[in-house]
Formats: sequence, C-alpha cells, structure tokens
Amino acid sequence: MISVAQNFGKSLIDLFYLVGGVYLLFQKSLSETLKRPFYFKLIIDQIYHIGIRSTWLVLATAMSTGMVMTLQYGYGLEKFGGKLYIPKLVALSIVKEMGPVFTSLMLAARVGAGIASEIGSMKVTQQIDAIRALGTSPIKKIVIPRILATLICLPLLTVLADTVGILGGLLVGVTELQMDSAFYVQKVFDSLTIQDYAIGLGKTVVFALVISTVACYFGMKANSGTRGVGIATTQSVMTSSIIIVVSDFFLTKLFWLVTQWVS
Repeated sequence: MISVAQNFGKSLIDLFYLVGGVYLLFQKSLSETLKRPFYFKLIIDQIYHIGIRSTWLVLATAMSTGMVMTLQYGYGLEKFGGKLYIPKLVALSIVKEMGPVFTSLMLAARVGAGIASEIGSMKVTQQIDAIRALGTSPIKKIVIPRILATLICLPLLTVLADTVGILGGLLVGVTELQMDSAFYVQKVFDSLTIQDYAIGLGKTVVFALVISTVACYFGMKANSGTRGVGIATTQSVMTSSIIIVVSDFFLTKLFWLVTQWVS
C-alpha cells in the first residue's frame, strides 16, 4: 500500500509539473508572438512540413473513416428500414467528431513526434544554447513558428478530412448499399449547418495548441542524449493523444451548452 501511495503521489506531482510547464511555455510563447523580429520564412517552412506533408495521411484516414462508418450504419439500420438516415448520421459524425479528432490524432502522432524529436535533438546537441548565445530567443525562433503553423494547418486539414470522409461515405453508400447519389448528397447538405462546422473547427484550435505546445515542451525538456530524445518523443505523442481524447468530451459539452444558450 505504501508503494502504491508513493507511485500515485509521484504521478500526481509529475502531472502538476507537466501542466505547469506547458502553461508557462504557452504563456511565454503568447507574450513573444507579437514582438519583433518576425520569422515568416520559418512559419512557412513549418506549414509545409506540418500541413502539406501530412495531407496524404489525413486523406487516407478520412476516406477510411467515412467508408467504414457508412458501412456500419448501413448494415445496422438496414434491418429497421433506416437507410435514409445514413447520410445525416455520417455527415454529422464526421464534421463534429470524427474529422477533428482523427485528424488531430494523426497529427499528434506524426507532427508531434517530429517536433519533439527535432527540438530534443537540438537540445541535447546544445544548438538551443547556441541560439541563446547569439542573442536570439529559442521560443521566438523554434517554438512560435511551430505553434502558429499547427494552428493554421490543423483546421484546414480538418475541412479537407471532412470533405473526403463524406465522399468516402457516398462511395460506399452508392456501391455497397445501393443508395441514390443525388439523395445522399441532398441529405448531407440538408443536415449540415455552419454551426456544425464551427463546432468541429473550434475543437481543432484547442487540439492544435495541445499538439504543438506539448511537443515543444517535451522537446525543450529532453536530456540524456539520444535516449532522452526517444523518451521525449514517446511522452509527447502519448500525452497529446490522451489530452485530445479527454478534452473532446469537455469541448463537446461546452459547445452544446453554448449552442443551447445562443438558441
């Protein structure tokens, strides 16, 4: 029992350190974002690495998700004569939940790992210390471009994922479930509203901050050579993924309350 209590206490302290460290890094990044100099070229480079190079991964995930969801809904609802509800269910599920969450998880795995390992390698090889010695802020030159690029790319990738996911559902609906394509498309347009897209994209803003800030935090904290870089990368992906999945519940509840209050 004493050992269990000690492990629990250590885990709790580590959690507080993590929350505090990520918050301080985000606060410092926020305070330095509008200060000169501005490294626009670094931001554009990160947009390429984070956004464009992740496109095919996001497309493949979104297409598979839309196709599987349509197939599952089709087999389940066909027994009860509910095939006409498939386009609405698929479209709303993808736009409000599956699109933002799956896209964010893919970026947490690919981009979060890349950011943590890259910054971690810079840390253990003392490149960050060299940047400080040259009178430049590592936060300004390393962290902020990655945060801004993730904030720009993740919502755009989510919109792309939503579109491809719905098209994947349309493909399966027409070929496997013998649904009329015009009916499917019409039901999708009738079901979705600007509010649904706003909810999904609002989640991606939070997820983008989580992915980029957590990855930068673990990268800046890396030590003990290459082994430390590997540990930082693993911790970054694991922490970001858990936060995304858990925070999705609270964000869904928050947006539902806001929607009820506005209406």
